[in-house]
Amino acid sequence: MSIPVLQIEGVSKRFGTTLANDNISLSLAKGEIVALLGENGAGKTTLMSILFGHYVPDTGRVLVDGEALPPGKPRAAIRAGIGMVHQHFALAPNLTVLENVTTGTESLWSLSLKRAEARARLLSISQRFGLKVDPDARLGDLSVGEQQRVEILKALYNEARILVLDEPTAVLTQIEAEHLFATLKDMARQGLSLIFISHKLDEVMSTADRVVVLRGGRHVAERKAAETSKAELAELMVGRTVERPVRDASTPGDIVLEAAAVTVRSGGVDRLKAVDFRLRAGEILGIIGVSGNGQAVLAQLLSGTAVRSSGDLLLYGKPVESLSVADVVSAGIGRVPEDRNREGAIGEMAIWENAVLERLGAFSRHGLVDRRRGMAFAQKIIDAFDVRGGTPGSRTRLLSGGNMQKLILGRNLIERPRILLAAQPARGLDEGAVAAVHERILEARRQGTAVLLISEDLDEVMALADRIQAIVGGRLSPPIAAEEASARRLGLMISGEWPGSEARQEEGTHAV
Repeated sequence: MSIPVLQIEGVSKRFGTTLANDNISLSLAKGEIVALLGENGAGKTTLMSILFGHYVPDTGRVLVDGEALPPGKPRAAIRAGIGMVHQHFALAPNLTVLENVTTGTESLWSLSLKRAEARARLLSISQRFGLKVDPDARLGDLSVGEQQRVEILKALYNEARILVLDEPTAVLTQIEAEHLFATLKDMARQGLSLIFISHKLDEVMSTADRVVVLRGGRHVAERKAAETSKAELAELMVGRTVERPVRDASTPGDIVLEAAAVTVRSGGVDRLKAVDFRLRAGEILGIIGVSGNGQAVLAQLLSGTAVRSSGDLLLYGKPVESLSVADVVSAGIGRVPEDRNREGAIGEMAIWENAVLERLGAFSRHGLVDRRRGMAFAQKIIDAFDVRGGTPGSRTRLLSGGNMQKLILGRNLIERPRILLAAQPARGLDEGAVAAVHERILEARRQGTAVLLISEDLDEVMALADRIQAIVGGRLSPPIAAEEASARRLGLMISGEWPGSEARQEEGTHAV
């Protein structure tokens, strides 16, 4: 038998009292696609970070083509042909797309001389994989979805023989994800070897040759994709049968938040264009759209971090002249931001500090924060929302992405808000955690909370929302009832197809 292109042998890694990886071994053949599954905090990202040299294992080793890689050296991994698409972006927001993609491949002087050649190559790869971005755009000005595309392009630009993708489609539309995986499967047929971490069982079943399951930091199961099922994989991941909650019928209450012809103009461009919506107590209004079409600006507006240029905004029936972050918090509005790392939590702060960050007044006495009360509040969130991987005093950055998301959700839902702004609330969560998060959102709805759900996941919106509006090029469609929604109809809506829509006639309104 030929030597595997990649071997991970007996790898263990501990962070303090947390055993993230416990004697894990796996292999990857040339031209093979392996999916790595597990709950949030199961050790998947840690294992891949060891593979790429970001962490040094306590025990074990990594071999490429039978040769051991020096531990803790990303450059050695790159030279060996390993490319990494990170779950948490490893990009510089002050640089352009082109500069981010080519950084590390050329000296700055060489890059300036070869810029036209590099730009043409990037555009060619971008077009080939359907990951359209502007090479000259500053990364910090891009949406989360567009930044994820740059991560994927950077790995593809480096022509890796072994490609590791950590939640690569988390912010892509279903069509973009299908295109990406179709391309990756074609590349595998040509000899590229791939490992991808995903919580989306449909794409695992349709793409992987083999599935490796981690639970509690251990390798607990391995299946050929053709010989397993989504139900079996979900149960292997969490150790129990998983069923997603079902939205029940309800009678919405009074209008608590209303926008009438609201426009947000920034940098000489209308980011939101005369949007209208009404949100009632005890209902979920779903906003569906492709990343980069204005949903981030809408969330910022309602969170108090963006200012409208025109139009009317009413909160609990009263006109709002301006809306600050402090106003949002005092009005009983909970916020789950799209980007948990940049807007949701401060990684270097302790979990308990992030838990009380937006409500310091309630945890302060004589100008000093009551640490004991804050720690108790954080522990309450950890217990109620199953936040794994840390204690109240642990650094938040040590949490996996999914557990950080559960911390943010718990911070907002543990004391029922009147309004919840939830942007991509289940992004990056495992199947069990998705079910738990959806149940929490539906429970808040049952208790009278008005939920504005902003999501790019058609299944999520159809499962949770009572009414649905599409956002395209900064415009909102008229609402439709959940009973009228289908994947096909919503697909047309997010393409700008609805009665009276002007979105299709406006250039550049639909980000692809």
